[in-house]
Amino acid sequence: MELVPDLTVEVKSKSESPSDTLRERIKPLQEKIQLFLELGSTVGILIDPDKLLVTVYRRNLEPVVLRSNDKLTLPELLPGWELAIASGTGEANRRTLAT
Repeated sequence: MELVPDLTVEVKSKSESPSDTLRERIKPLQEKIQLFLELGSTVGILIDPDKLLVTVYRRNLEPVVLRSNDKLTLPELLPGWELAIASGTGEANRRTLAT
C-alpha cells in the first residue's frame, strides 16, 4: 500500500547565478508534482520566488498561475481557507502569510 499526500508543495530555490536557466530548475519540480498527481495527490503547488508566481496543479486540469493580489484557495482540501498572494518580498509577505 502506497501513501500519497493530498497536497504537494514545491518551492524553487532563488536564482543565485545568471547561468541558472529557469527551465532547468523548474522542470524537475513540475515533473515531481505531476508524478504525485498521477499517484493520487489532489493538488500540487509550485512556488517560484524569482518570478513571484504560484502555480496550482490539479489532476486532469490545466495549471492555474497566481500572481500578486490573487488568492490561493483549496476548496477540495480546505473548504473556506484562502491565502492572499503578496506582491514583492519582505514585511508584506510575512504579514500576509501570518493571517
